Amino acid sequence: MRVADLIRQKREGAEITPEQINFLIGGYTRGEIPDYQISALLMAILWRGMTHSETAALTDAMLRSGHTLDLSDLPGKKVDKHSTGGVGDKTSLIIAPIVAAGGLVVPMISGRGLGHTGGTLDKLESIPGFNVNLSLADFRCVLGKCGCALIGATAEIAPADKKIYALRDVTATVESPALICASIMSKKLAEGVDALVLDVKTGSGAFLKSEREAVGLAELMVETGKRMGKRVVALITDMDQPLGRAAGNAMEVVESIEILNGKGPADLRELCLELSAWMFYLCERVASVDEGKRLAADQITSGRAKDKFREIIRLQGGDEGVVDHPERLAKAQYTAEVTSPANGFAQITDCEKLGRACIALGAGRNTKEDAIDPAVGLVFRRKRGDAVWQGEVLCTIHYNSPERLDDARRLVAASFQITREAPKPQPLVRRVIGAPGASAL
Repeated sequence: MRVADLIRQKREGAEITPEQINFLIGGYTRGEIPDYQISALLMAILWRGMTHSETAALTDAMLRSGHTLDLSDLPGKKVDKHSTGGVGDKTSLIIAPIVAAGGLVVPMISGRGLGHTGGTLDKLESIPGFNVNLSLADFRCVLGKCGCALIGATAEIAPADKKIYALRDVTATVESPALICASIMSKKLAEGVDALVLDVKTGSGAFLKSEREAVGLAELMVETGKRMGKRVVALITDMDQPLGRAAGNAMEVVESIEILNGKGPADLRELCLELSAWMFYLCERVASVDEGKRLAADQITSGRAKDKFREIIRLQGGDEGVVDHPERLAKAQYTAEVTSPANGFAQITDCEKLGRACIALGAGRNTKEDAIDPAVGLVFRRKRGDAVWQGEVLCTIHYNSPERLDDARRLVAASFQITREAPKPQPLVRRVIGAPGASAL
């Protein structure tokens, strides 16, 4: 087979076979096919799409590019959650300790920032010493000790995804539903989980802007997971505005700790309880989603979730003292404010621009080699529907490099609009797909 012929085949809209997909993914993983050819293939996939059978074959090829975990020796049901990404989405840092404290095993393999969205691994690495690069043996050891571990895709787990993931970020091919599905499901199915909850974002701050696109991706991932014998549910959730009040790695860790202390923004808490509840429900830890919410809330009010987060940090080499003293986390040297140009109600018209502003500050990457500044980011003083006066602060920018400020300020200002009437409220969870009784929710 010639790689160029397969790229042309996909570019012209023809289906590529499982054998051809295995050839491409295997060759790229072994370093036999260069980045520039896979970049061309990714762009062809973005433009032409993939059939369900192609997507399943791609997922399988990426899954089989490395090892799969067998966690059957660990007592308890295994479950994970994945978000398709958004601005200020730090739910994994909160949900993982909640669900582990509630009696389930949570083997969480996460990713770095992708496009305009932040990454769980980048947030965790803002905790001094936290090691997201555990070997599979150490990963299993931490899971056995505390019921939860959070790592990146290792050289052993879906190595093809690790290479392709970084390439998608810098080739403008992030938004392909087939590539998103294969990336997520190859890692998650390699974890040895019994169940998986998917948080599929929709809105201006999501990769998939329309609800129709988000539902299509959710259905594709649910179908792929169920084909592999897993219990899977997908929640379609709002990303027309940031989740919580903070966007930026260290600041999002601080906000996560606030939630675990029973404080923090109401929208972030609500979504974390909802996602945790579905994890409990799919693993039959509770008889209903409502009971799952109560169980999740109890892990917070009792302090067990915060204790579990502290334990996870310690076992992965981090400074567990940040849980009680978040001031130990990195802080930016400077702040600047974006204020309201008029009286009225705040409306966020382009949430993606807020994510781009974080990248402009150094909280994300423009290339694979870019370093992350954990201290920088945004704090949203007003969100959708909040009443504001002219001159009132809409957003505080935390920055370290003065030369980066102007671009970030421009993007933030362009994200907000002040209207005479309050915008209509939108539900945080728009739809649930793939679970018994989900259509009634």
